[in-house]
Amino acid sequence: MKLVTLNKNREFHRAYNRGKSYVSPLIVTYVFKRKYDKPRVGITTGKKIGKAVKRNRARRVIMSAYRALYPRIDNRYDIVFVARGKTPYVKMQDVLQCMEKQLRKAGVIKC
Repeated sequence: MKLVTLNKNREFHRAYNRGKSYVSPLIVTYVFKRKYDKPRVGITTGKKIGKAVKRNRARRVIMSAYRALYPRIDNRYDIVFVARGKTPYVKMQDVLQCMEKQLRKAGVIKC
């Protein structure tokens, strides 16, 4: 399964500025509705998370949770996940529950 990712800075900023945000202790989710045919995802981890090993773990955990939800996600959205301080220290299942709750609230997950 090939995921489409956000690559350009302006794509991330569009989601930050014009999208809706959902906050939890593990991740922050920004959702921006658009007209294209595949959902696109972006993951950011700041230096507050820790050194490279911690940031990479946070990215892996978030991407793993996203892949589990991918088949149920509506196609018309750009989604940006921002790791928080606790993210590298939790299991993928915890992030998955949190992510599912946020995406359900945003109306992105198909029932």
